[in-house]
Amino acid sequence: MHSPRLRAVGALVLVLALGTACSPERPPHGAGSGTLSPASPTAVKPPAANAVFDYQLGGAYPPPGTVRAVSRDRTAAPAPGRYNVCYVNAFQAQPDATGSWEDDHPGLLLRDAHGAPVIDEDWDEPLFDISTGAKRAALMEIVGPWIDGCAKAGYDAVEPDNLDSYERSDGKLTAQHAAAFARLLARRAHQRHLAIAQKNTADLLPQRARIGFDFAVVEECARYKECTDFAAAYANRVFVIEYRKQDFTAACRAWGKKLSLTLSDRDVRPGGTKGSLRRYC
Repeated sequence: MHSPRLRAVGALVLVLALGTACSPERPPHGAGSGTLSPASPTAVKPPAANAVFDYQLGGAYPPPGTVRAVSRDRTAAPAPGRYNVCYVNAFQAQPDATGSWEDDHPGLLLRDAHGAPVIDEDWDEPLFDISTGAKRAALMEIVGPWIDGCAKAGYDAVEPDNLDSYERSDGKLTAQHAAAFARLLARRAHQRHLAIAQKNTADLLPQRARIGFDFAVVEECARYKECTDFAAAYANRVFVIEYRKQDFTAACRAWGKKLSLTLSDRDVRPGGTKGSLRRYC
């Protein structure tokens, strides 16, 4: 994917302090680590189309009153009374966690011909090795409980980021590897009664039903002329984040009555802090 992907790298103290406390507005789902039978996507609640959406990956803060849906890092508590999307970095390791992955799970990091981890240089994040069924299953032993934690905390949905990491793998990963791992993530989310978002990666839209995605979270679809494709695929259940004012203005003209559109600063700073930018159509 050509658009930037934002993450809560080195999450703010505010986010970490919130932990994974349950929202008082919603009873927690069961979230043990045992095996569950598959759950139908009809058992989950996708977001409403055109709901005002706030992207809070840089730190949690009380959303404005008009906001109906919020995305936060999995370390943060959901926003009471809103539709809550839980951000999980599912295809790459956080920079500050690289050492622990090397110590505890070195075989699950994708490596180059010299044995060094393959890095997403924009974010200094090592890619997970999703190239085989065995490695995908081993990764699910780690990432799966993160999804369980989202459910236990009271989230409505999960947003697994870096679906497009295969594009940064120096040819070692393919779109089919990504789709195969995404299917495992979708199955786990549905077992926990969470909807699951396709994050960017328009090339995988034709496989959305087979994977099991319920809606989309898309960065800069107006800038890259992808909003039409995502809107058609997900019946307008698309959360769009634009980072340039001209793209946001154009998107509001074309899609303001159909899609959930947000203008944000690129660092997704918490509302009220210096440099923070939030506008909604």
